Amino acid sequence: MTVNTPLCFRGKKILAPMVRVGTLPMRLLALDYGADIVYCEELIDIKMLQCKRVINEVLETVDFIAPNERVVFRTCERERHRVVFQMGSADAERALAVAKLVESDVAGIDINMGCPKEYSTKASMGAALLSDPDKIESILTTLVKGICKPVTCKIRILPSVEDTVNLVKRIEKTGIAAIAVHGRKKEERPQHPVHCDVIKAISEAVSIPVIANGGSHDFIKEYMDIETFQKATAASSVMIARAAMWNPSIFRKEGLFPLKEVMQDYIKYAVRYDNHYTNTKYCLCQMLREQLETTQGKKLHAAQSTQEICEAFEMADFYEETTAIFEAKKTSLETETQDEDDQMEDPDVIKMAVRFDKREYPPQITPKMYLLEWCRKEKHPQPVYETVQRPLDRLFCSVVTVAEQKYRSTLWDKSKKLAEQAAAIVCLRTLGVPEGKLCEGETHLINKRKREDRECLNNRDHGEDLSEPSHKKANFIAETSDMNVPKMPR
Repeated sequence: MTVNTPLCFRGKKILAPMVRVGTLPMRLLALDYGADIVYCEELIDIKMLQCKRVINEVLETVDFIAPNERVVFRTCERERHRVVFQMGSADAERALAVAKLVESDVAGIDINMGCPKEYSTKASMGAALLSDPDKIESILTTLVKGICKPVTCKIRILPSVEDTVNLVKRIEKTGIAAIAVHGRKKEERPQHPVHCDVIKAISEAVSIPVIANGGSHDFIKEYMDIETFQKATAASSVMIARAAMWNPSIFRKEGLFPLKEVMQDYIKYAVRYDNHYTNTKYCLCQMLREQLETTQGKKLHAAQSTQEICEAFEMADFYEETTAIFEAKKTSLETETQDEDDQMEDPDVIKMAVRFDKREYPPQITPKMYLLEWCRKEKHPQPVYETVQRPLDRLFCSVVTVAEQKYRSTLWDKSKKLAEQAAAIVCLRTLGVPEGKLCEGETHLINKRKREDRECLNNRDHGEDLSEPSHKKANFIAETSDMNVPKMPR
């Protein structure tokens, strides 16, 4: 059993946060090779606050999904007590909101205060924070007081040693658990020498653990070099970025693995955790480096899917076996979910297996419009839609209540709107009421729409103002629907 103890930042070898590199496959591989702690890539607070937390039962991961269904952050139990979530933020309250969103799935929270890239600094994040100590103090103090997990930050050094030490002393007073220091100024790049003397001055000036970063170019070529860099900086721990990106087996005490073996290990995790192929391809290209022009490199460059990447590395069988296992697991879980749905089903709900296909309806005409029009004609209250989302596949199902009777489709849809239209179809067909399909011919509602379109065109021809007050618009457009979509209980 894994014991949930607070992270210790002394005497550790740490995978640094790296944009596009620090995704789940790289983090897990670094842990396999001997890393003690792994940081995820920097994720922006505003983007994270738009995400919803989803348990992925097929992959056995926790996913944070953006509105466009893209996975922004994916993690799993294997790293739960070793992964630090790094965010980009310039606002204390937003930072706290994100921290609370991910707190139960990670081991710590870090604020990026060292990224010199324009996409970060122009939003007052990253290295831009170094010139605003009050904001630094506000963000870190809010996090330390607001969450239970350890809080860290990662900075770059300032133009003078004195200013850098004074800033770190102020940061220490916020109560953070450790500070990572990239030993370069914000205008310096990897080819510039790392300032070990400045990191050493910081280490000697504060009592919290100092994590030295920036030694890949000058120091770290193999495992033993990690200790050399740590001694040169008097730091508590060492954080490794590019040396780990080139070959994550840098964390192995026994020495580096051959690159081909490392890349195959990485691909296994990428397939196992359904990593997007473009990210997998990018990370493999960073490992190949000068070998990109070899036959292997050209095959990788040409790959346009995870399957093609596997074929380029003679891993086609692994890909097929793994994807087959996932498909079987998904089918099994869907069957279990359907059984649970059937057990939970309200016997008073009228059901049909229908879907809404907009190609079968005239433009701007929907079953929901027809149902609303019918309810008004019959003096019934407006239809009320209740929609749930299934965690397994994130599909939607809607129940519509009309005249105290409930209706729903047994088929789940990819959007809330489609699910509501399907529920409206079930109701209309049960009542024997037209639903507006093209095959039904012209009806009152269609004629009404045509008249309004003609009036609109006439007004436009005569140069009249088309901005009507809302009370003059067609009354059948107003539709009642629950705005919040709850997750279906499991």
